[in-house]
Amino acid sequence: MNRYGLISLAPVAVVAVVAPVQAQTVQPGDLKAAPDRLVQAAVEGVITTIQSNPETRSGDMAKITAVVQKQFLPYTDFGHTTRLAVGSAWRSATPEQQKQLNEQFTTLLVRSYAVSLSQLREQNVKFRFKPAQPAGGSGDVVVESRVLNNGDEMQIDYRLQRTPGGWKIYDINMMGAWLIEVYRKQFADIVARGGVDGLVKYLINHNARQAG
Repeated sequence: MNRYGLISLAPVAVVAVVAPVQAQTVQPGDLKAAPDRLVQAAVEGVITTIQSNPETRSGDMAKITAVVQKQFLPYTDFGHTTRLAVGSAWRSATPEQQKQLNEQFTTLLVRSYAVSLSQLREQNVKFRFKPAQPAGGSGDVVVESRVLNNGDEMQIDYRLQRTPGGWKIYDINMMGAWLIEVYRKQFADIVARGGVDGLVKYLINHNARQAG
């Protein structure tokens, strides 16, 4: 395996498959919706579609990826995720490099999510969300959840920020590891060796291998 092998987006996928299949009632741009309701809606939208469509339920990766892009991506701010994961190197990147980093990292996250979802799509697990309200009008909040599967319990947390388009998911914590922190360490190593161009090229090559 390449020494820069990137982790999958397993935390997102695990949460997606634990959602109850029911009608989605909260839209991503709902400015009045509580953060936990938006997280729940994002999860339910994906799993409802995956479980009700024979092609996605059978594991059609192109179809599952399309569902992720349509049903889950609107609830996220992966542009913010990219900036934080790239870290200080983002400020030295040119506008074109920033554009490529955002596009390639978003592609990586969406595809990783779709792959994990295809592996877990038929599991029957339950979960519950803990209501969360930002303290003192804060624009950042963490939504906690518990995943129950065959007697085992796992905690998965989502970090959201308030945007003009409502609350958006931008980071996920599973078993004590925040997604952005993990990727930031990997990206810093790549940038140290090859600069921002090296990171862009690595992401492009990584995505090409995954697509092939």
